[in-house]
Amino acid sequence: QVQLVESGGGLVQAGGSLRLSCAASGRTVSAYAMGWFRQAPGKEREFVAAIGWSGTDTYYADSVKGRFTISRDNPTVYLQMNTLKPEDTAVYYCAATRRSSVPRLPGAYDYWGQGTQVTVSS
Repeated sequence: QVQLVESGGGLVQAGGSLRLSCAASGRTVSAYAMGWFRQAPGKEREFVAAIGWSGTDTYYADSVKGRFTISRDNPTVYLQMNTLKPEDTAVYYCAATRRSSVPRLPGAYDYWGQGTQVTVSS
């Protein structure tokens, strides 16, 4: 079993920065690909970023490319968020997958954290 705990969310003004952390414990999470997703009220959960087990492969949604950076220092995964916009407001979730690939679909992930709220004011 894998446990994921997110932290670092909060309220920030547009243009500001936040760094989210995801502390993983349990099985060999260092061998798992990890992802960040977000869900705004009334919307579906969407892919934000993902990183392969080695940390060298990273993937981003077009909406955050150039502003967000995913990294890992096992057993913690980070999401550095810069130049935040009001449309980035959502609950952010960390997830882990046992797949060898680095998927973008929420259904491909096996373990999820409880989420952390990010609110960006205009």
